[in-house]
Order: sequence, then structure tokens, then C-alpha cells
Amino acid sequence: MTAPSPLPFVVAMSQPGQAPQSLWVSLMPFALMILIFYLLVLMPMRRRQKKVTDFQSSLKVGDRIVTTSGIYGLVTKLDEKTVQVQIADKVRVEIARAAIGGYQGQEPVVAREGGAI
Repeated sequence: MTAPSPLPFVVAMSQPGQAPQSLWVSLMPFALMILIFYLLVLMPMRRRQKKVTDFQSSLKVGDRIVTTSGIYGLVTKLDEKTVQVQIADKVRVEIARAAIGGYQGQEPVVAREGGAI
């Protein structure tokens, strides 16, 4: 013997005469979630990326910098994608602009891999 279908009970529980929700009302929670995600995640991330890009493009010869790996040095030469840094007397290394974390003695501009700035 099979059990009776619960369909009559489900239909009986719905309220009669209730109009279906409009499309806008049903999509409103999703739109609200996307807006909150944009405000809390994407906007701060874009701001931080713009700050890093501005910092790396404003480097000039003679700046005392710290790399993201913790090497302190003096900028001696600038190229489009690389920077030559003097880290000791007669010791110069060429590094990528993206590897420069900030100025010596100031808060780092580039966030570290494992966390916040």
C-alpha cells in the first residue's frame, strides 16, 4: 500500500486569493547582496590598488625604499617595469616595481601576502 500524496495538504495551506510576487520584489534581495558586496569588498580593494599603483609610478631616483621581502635600499635607476636598487656599497640589484613595498620609515603601501597592511 502506498502513502497518500501530501499535495492536497500543501495546496490547502496556501492562502486563497494571494497574488504572485512581482519580479522586482523577488530579485530585490539578490540586488541588495550584490550592492553590499560591492560596497564592502570591491570598493576598498579598488582604492587600495589605486594607491599602490600611484605609489609605484611616483618612484624617483634617490628614494629610500623597502621591498616586500624586507630589503632596504636606495633607488638608483628607473625603467618602465624594473627598478635598480643599491642595497650596499657597490651592490646594486634590479627588481620589479611591484616588489617595492613602501618608503623606509613609513607604513608599507603594498599589502603583505598573508594579511592586511
